[in-house]
Amino acid sequence: MELKPITDALAAKMPSVMRWAGAVAKLLRQYNISVDSKESGYATTDALTLADLSVQELIVAALRDEDPIFQTCRLEAEEVTGDMGRFAEEAPYTICLDPIDGTKQYRDHSGNGYAVMLNLRSRETVHYSLVYIPETGEQGMWVEAVDNTIRCGFDDPARPAREVLNSLAPIDPATRPDSPNIYMIGFQQHDPAKAEQVTAAGLKGVIPSEMPGSIYELFARGEFGGSLIHTPNIYDFPVSLQIARILGGDALWAHNEEPVNFDELWMDERASMLRLPGIIACSANRETLKTLCQVARDWNQNRYED
Repeated sequence: MELKPITDALAAKMPSVMRWAGAVAKLLRQYNISVDSKESGYATTDALTLADLSVQELIVAALRDEDPIFQTCRLEAEEVTGDMGRFAEEAPYTICLDPIDGTKQYRDHSGNGYAVMLNLRSRETVHYSLVYIPETGEQGMWVEAVDNTIRCGFDDPARPAREVLNSLAPIDPATRPDSPNIYMIGFQQHDPAKAEQVTAAGLKGVIPSEMPGSIYELFARGEFGGSLIHTPNIYDFPVSLQIARILGGDALWAHNEEPVNFDELWMDERASMLRLPGIIACSANRETLKTLCQVARDWNQNRYED
């Protein structure tokens, strides 16, 4: 399989789909659509709504119908809806979906940083990412990463989605600001205490309830310097990994400072999602990476204490 025809097709076909999906999510948010399903014991993980299921159904159907090349890839999605069986069981490239990243914030109306997103990965790294944030700005916001280019900016529904993305100036690593803000998540009830340790090391740990928006646009634009995440899932975190690598940084396992790959995934049965093992530091700044790894090197790598 060749990579470029897949990334070209994703870039051509999926922006309009993600815009439609964002509109569905924005509409459904007006109603009480909570669903009881996941039982990890962690509220941020366990939140689930009919919007997650509906948006995933829409995106999976679009991937099935818009271009036959998508069915040559594996498909992994955070929820269980959609015609998943149409996609390859084995392939060098995998499309991952998170129909609504930030479901708890979405459901509870506690912020507007939720996003609709997908990424394309191989064993070694991430090759394409597309994020649509429906309620950032007046009309929504985009983040797209492909090859060595990151685009981030506001949507304009008066124009085709691909045209809007093409009009956005790529992020320039030379002028992008660096920030000490580090997104912290996955440490369960210990999120605040772990964030304090990162702050004590000279950075600024920020827990989910304090996030001013979506980490992907904040990281792309330089308002956040990166993240430190316990056993991140493979539906959303890879977008940050790709952004970091395009900007000259990386995502490293904190315990050994080795670059992250996708060989050692594990199924979190409590949350019904695939995860990377261990604690992962992600930043465009190599010094920030070193600090994060030093702080978290000896932290417990087991997600659940029991």
